[in-house]
Amino acid sequence: MFITKKALPRRTFLRGLGTTLALPLLDAMIPAMTAAAATAADSTRLRRLGYVYMPMGCDASRWALPGDTLDELSPTLRPLASVKEHVTVVSGMELKNAYPGTHATSNSSFLSAARAKMTESTDYYLGTTVDQIAAREVGHQTQLPSLEMSMDLLATVGQCDNGYACVYQNNLSWSSPTTPLPSEAHPRIVFESLFGEGGSPEDRRRALDQRASLLDSVTEDLARLNRQLGPSDRSKVNGYLESVREVERRIQQAEAKTQENPLPDLERPVGVPADYGDHARLMFDLQVLALQGDVTRVITFQLARETSNRTYPEIGVPDAHHPLTHHGNDPEKIAKVAKINQFHVSLFAYFLERLKATPEGNGSLLDHCLYLYGSGMGNPNVHDHTNLPILVAGGAAGNMRGGRHIRFDQPTPLANLHLSLLNKVGVQLDSFADSTGTVDELFEPLSI
Repeated sequence: MFITKKALPRRTFLRGLGTTLALPLLDAMIPAMTAAAATAADSTRLRRLGYVYMPMGCDASRWALPGDTLDELSPTLRPLASVKEHVTVVSGMELKNAYPGTHATSNSSFLSAARAKMTESTDYYLGTTVDQIAAREVGHQTQLPSLEMSMDLLATVGQCDNGYACVYQNNLSWSSPTTPLPSEAHPRIVFESLFGEGGSPEDRRRALDQRASLLDSVTEDLARLNRQLGPSDRSKVNGYLESVREVERRIQQAEAKTQENPLPDLERPVGVPADYGDHARLMFDLQVLALQGDVTRVITFQLARETSNRTYPEIGVPDAHHPLTHHGNDPEKIAKVAKINQFHVSLFAYFLERLKATPEGNGSLLDHCLYLYGSGMGNPNVHDHTNLPILVAGGAAGNMRGGRHIRFDQPTPLANLHLSLLNKVGVQLDSFADSTGTVDELFEPLSI
């Protein structure tokens, strides 16, 4: 512990050529003799909220849980076994405003719970999404108010789905009913937005070209900082910087392979890992770094676009995803959809394991985050928006008791869950969209 009455500011950076590197929470940032300050810092770390979108619903029979606990996980949810004490599955959620039932409205209503205006033009209209409501309240405290990420290129424009503009399924986040926020699928651009000093993409690229590695440019500042830190904090900083270096190395490796194999992939940006799983894990690792360094406290991540024709040969599914979801009750097609669902869940489980393994304060980074994972579509074969596959992960500093299955007998607005998560991270609202209340069961205090 850094024993002093004077602490380092939480917003402490390492600076170098074109680089501003935020640091994880250190003992030196909390006055050792001030319990009130430690409590305040703990409260601040609760203000982290993330959303991961799984496209095109799921096979409900393989997602559904048999009981009120996660003691017996369903086939799709089995990858969560190592982190199930941090996970609560919520069944019976619906999105009424996603009807008449399209891929576009599944995506657009997931975080807005709003009805999208049917239009093929630029007069689109939706609603402000929950992540942006949170970002307004907690985003001013960080370098980036929010971070929007995806796995696919979003080059499609015009009409994409039954009279709805492509903008509805391209974007999860909307800062106003008329302002969609584009997401980024390229790890290099995300990396530079987290650790670069700003400017245009061209400016960041020039700065990158002038150094062998981002971390090479902060060596002098790091030496200065280390002289102020105790052994424990120096170890934390070194571990964090090693994680940054490893992510940067993987990005460079992917870019090098692109030069060797220049054939384009219509859904994958040039310069990202060729393997979907490697790309997704890299994007999740970037989220860990962003949260650990307190670069942002609000993140959205789209695992694939609605109507995506991506294939998954790495798990034995060479068929395009979207056509498989219109399975017509063909058992073979349903089984392949379930394999994709399980694969997506396994990648989210990888992310939760990384958060759990990252120490912070009196627990782990996972203890101080809340993430909602799910889809705006239930049964993709009929395009319904009820009984959505939804789960919440995190610790909320001990107030969310995981390992549970919360079941609603009657269809319940997903907006109720959104409202509960907003309230939990300090954004106090009486209602959101079509909410009828909150999901109070999610945050039962732990018994001691």
